[in-house]
Amino acid sequence: MSPQQRKPPPPHPAGADQVSAEAKPTTGERLFISDLHLSPQRPALTRLFIEFLEQRAPRASELYILGDLFDAWIGDDDDPLPEVRLAFQRLTAQHRRCLVMHGNRDFLLGRRFARTTGCELIPDPCLIQLSGEPVLLMHGDGLCTDDLAYQRFRRRVRNPIAQQLFLWSPLSKRRRIAASYRQRSKEAMMAKPEEIMDVNDSAVIRQMRRFKVRRLIHGHTHRPRDHLIHLDGQPVLRQVLSDWHDDCGEILVYQAGSWRREPWSRRP
Repeated sequence: MSPQQRKPPPPHPAGADQVSAEAKPTTGERLFISDLHLSPQRPALTRLFIEFLEQRAPRASELYILGDLFDAWIGDDDDPLPEVRLAFQRLTAQHRRCLVMHGNRDFLLGRRFARTTGCELIPDPCLIQLSGEPVLLMHGDGLCTDDLAYQRFRRRVRNPIAQQLFLWSPLSKRRRIAASYRQRSKEAMMAKPEEIMDVNDSAVIRQMRRFKVRRLIHGHTHRPRDHLIHLDGQPVLRQVLSDWHDDCGEILVYQAGSWRREPWSRRP
């Protein structure tokens, strides 16, 4: 079955934290990226990402995007960057799997987005298998448990009833609400201490113990780094993905049991 024919999962699956998504057995590369924050206001970043989809992503068998692909997504009836949708279509038409996780900016990505791009929506958290190793994928905002105000907001906007009421609103109203939220979010972040906007170590340990993994990959914090920690006397790894900029990005690459970070920039 082709990516276009594959029935996409529901946009906001119930019990998503218990869903296990196993990668198909293959010797090809898997690519992991997050936090692109694409928007019409950043055309250089959009061009950089489309070049990535056209030139680098086809060399891999699977591409995982762990949230915040878009800086805002107010419903599938809006299409702020049709050129990105077309680039996804070209990639998935080459039988390359593209698996997209909701972030805190684009959690309203839904069925129509999946159907028109050939992408697959995956839950947060999502457990995959790579060469027999269980790997836990998350966006990362759910790990920032010290930010109590944000966690309350997160629970409220992830409520399916609240989401449906928002999606029933006229597109013009949703755009105004989204713009207001982005402004208030920037102001709130400036007023918060740096430490509460990072992940909570206990939350990380709790999730890794729950899913019985020794590797966790996430984004959200814009603090790329590999963190070696100890869990129940064993070394485990938390790998934080980089956010993307107008002129460069970073890819976490898995191939044949090995991992590496790979830069991506505009090609001459």
